[in-house]
Amino acid sequence: MISNFQFKLNRWTIGGLATIAAVAVTVPSVYSQSRTTIKVDGSSTVYPITEAAAEDFQAKNRNTQVTVGVSGTGGGFKKFCAGETDISNASRPIKDSERQKCAAAGVKFIELPVAFDALTVVTNKQNTAVNSMTVAELKKLWEPAATGKITKWNQVNSKFPNAPVKLYGPGADSGTFDYFTEAIVGEAKKSRTDFTPSEDDNVLVQGVSRDKNALGYFGYAYYEANKNKLKAIAIDGGKGPVMPSKSTVENGKYNPLSRPIFIYVNSKSAQRPEVKQFVEYYLNNAPRLVSEVKYIPLPAATYKDVLDNFKKNKTGSVFVGKDIVGVTVQDIVRMEAKD
Repeated sequence: MISNFQFKLNRWTIGGLATIAAVAVTVPSVYSQSRTTIKVDGSSTVYPITEAAAEDFQAKNRNTQVTVGVSGTGGGFKKFCAGETDISNASRPIKDSERQKCAAAGVKFIELPVAFDALTVVTNKQNTAVNSMTVAELKKLWEPAATGKITKWNQVNSKFPNAPVKLYGPGADSGTFDYFTEAIVGEAKKSRTDFTPSEDDNVLVQGVSRDKNALGYFGYAYYEANKNKLKAIAIDGGKGPVMPSKSTVENGKYNPLSRPIFIYVNSKSAQRPEVKQFVEYYLNNAPRLVSEVKYIPLPAATYKDVLDNFKKNKTGSVFVGKDIVGVTVQDIVRMEAKD
């Protein structure tokens, strides 16, 4: 079992995959037998927000248990489209292939954006030589052609150290992997293969924090929770290096690694009182919860629009056939207001 990393200063810690995958809050079986259960699975990026909502909701609703698993966005959608879960955490929009599997199984869904993430590229704190990277340099490091060939920092940029580079990244079932490869390499799921993968971001945090020559990428909240042992890299998308932050996401300057993150609700499950109450609690409290776990909240009026769409049981995805890379907070505001 990997050791716990402090996730939020006052309440939550994130532990190993086995811990997260089990339940969000451990409940004695003697009580759980008389409880209704809401099943959530999917993205480790979205996990902190949903776990926070689950903990608060359960404190006020003792007869409901919310279990929150982590199997990655893709893994979560597999369970969701098979009808095994009520809610799916997702760090990217549902793919058309996943949407078709849901349709074939008779699963209709409600797509709810809940926050923005600044997907963060990190190095070990001891790496003082690398402070920023261009998108082209990241592509050179992560593209399939780099496998077994680009193995030192100075092969990416001659100014970087003559030292081996050890890479950590999300696994193939991760929405973060899909988004990063599309934004940086140019095609989703196209990546070098000689890196240490995991759908659990804590494994990646641990790997980078233990190797001074390491580099990895994951959700901004995991960097914020571990900034004492990690260093964020400024990303140059063509207009100069920009650090990930709330302000650079809100003004659209942190590009192309700024992205919306979601929960998907089974529309049939949404008819159950406990699921309806939980999702409404989640969205009504999202500005506070999202800020507490260090992601970037949507504007208050947009959360109202998202909640209205949920109450109207509006199914489907607004992202079908659209490129998610480069979508800004303002784009999401327009999409939700239009719907």
